[in-house]
Amino acid sequence: MINIEGLTFSYHHDQTIKPISFSIEKGEFFGILGPNGSGKTTLLKLLSRTLSPSGGCITINHRSISDFSNKEFAKTVAVLPQVTDTAFSYSVKETVQMGRYAHQTGLFSNWSQHDENIVQEVLEETSLIHLQDKGIGELSGGEQQRVFLARALAQQPDLLLLDEPTNHLDISYQIGLLDGLMRLRREKKLTVISIFHDLNLASLYCDRVLLLHEGKLVSLGTPKQIMQSNLLERIYDTAIIRKEHPELAKPMIGLLPEIEKSSRQSVIDRLQIEHQSSHIVIQSDHEFKTLSSAVIGDGFGWSHTFVNRHVDLHYQCDDAKEEMKTYLKTNGLDVTNTVGMMTAVQLQDVVIEQTETQAGAFMVMVTAGTGNAIDASNAWQHELPNLQPGTINTFILIEAKLTEAAFVQVLSTATEAKTRALSTLKIMDPITGTMATGTSTDSICIAASQTGIGFEYGGPLTPIGRQVGKMVASATHQAIMNYLNRKGLNA
Repeated sequence: MINIEGLTFSYHHDQTIKPISFSIEKGEFFGILGPNGSGKTTLLKLLSRTLSPSGGCITINHRSISDFSNKEFAKTVAVLPQVTDTAFSYSVKETVQMGRYAHQTGLFSNWSQHDENIVQEVLEETSLIHLQDKGIGELSGGEQQRVFLARALAQQPDLLLLDEPTNHLDISYQIGLLDGLMRLRREKKLTVISIFHDLNLASLYCDRVLLLHEGKLVSLGTPKQIMQSNLLERIYDTAIIRKEHPELAKPMIGLLPEIEKSSRQSVIDRLQIEHQSSHIVIQSDHEFKTLSSAVIGDGFGWSHTFVNRHVDLHYQCDDAKEEMKTYLKTNGLDVTNTVGMMTAVQLQDVVIEQTETQAGAFMVMVTAGTGNAIDASNAWQHELPNLQPGTINTFILIEAKLTEAAFVQVLSTATEAKTRALSTLKIMDPITGTMATGTSTDSICIAASQTGIGFEYGGPLTPIGRQVGKMVASATHQAIMNYLNRKGLNA
């Protein structure tokens, strides 16, 4: 639909837009990104004919935009600027009606039922029907922005240009505005070009994004292709981290502020341990990034408290998560910053190991029982059980900086080490008569301080993998021995 070839623009012989070329398809939601002074607004003004290019050309449907009359252009392109003058006393409906000017032979001199229908339709689309008789000055900033969007939509354009449309809007208004544009894009094949300062909003809504820096086109592609930490750090000159959205196949960008250096004493050495018959609590004055299968704090997160709680062997609860939250709160623990597990194993059997190596400081805590040992490769032979509370609970705290890949690999390494301990002790699956690989309700937590040495990988032969494998195998072996000895069983 839109084609830009060799476009340039200069202010007083200073070239603000270097030669750039790109195209935009009909129905595309296209984002323009870049730091302040990169040329984003200048580019949008060139597309809207507010400025005339110094060189190159812009065509819409193979026709130069300079060939359009003003009314023809207004029928094709609508603009929603970042700031709109509200120093007039028109009502909401009267303001939206102005969007039909391009379709009139005189200023509302031949207002038709079709025009009225269009106005009512866009008022409905922008949720302004109930406000149509109110004056613009009576509205909130978010409501005013919706009015000016409705006015632009009343033009029935093929192309909508937006300059930071969500600037100064509350989160709900931001999402509502962009969701509405996405709906129009789907239903009416509206092409949208928008400047964004918020990289995450651009990631969520744009099909493609163009990244500008100092008037140059640095990169063009999908958000997944463009939003790479090293590229954004170079362009925005700030520390950036890229993650995946937890619900959508979209990248999310986080900022990394400069953080004060912590105490010279090891984070692991500063851990406080409270050991009671009902629970063991490890507390830190430092937040750990965690990957966990625990009842509380599952998945990736951040926590400073780690709880292994003893419950009765026949513990039953319709909502174990909520019951565990209540327990933690009752004991003065912050649920939002806690990884919490349950076990039917007596906590006197716990094994806690701590060490410090060149790779960092480590702590491993394991409670283990083998009453519901199982061979995962033959679990299909078991009837579906009434699952009991966790019987091998493993906490691994590391003073190091891990990538998400390293987290997963450390988890795999720890699982292999646990399985080796079970094999050494010849723990069997009582149903299949084969060697057990774990129990039916094992839980694990990998926690990294995200300080100190950084590790990209955490497999068995990496510095952290070697230490985790050794400590988990040793702690699991000893925890099972404690359990068996207390039960009067032979390993």
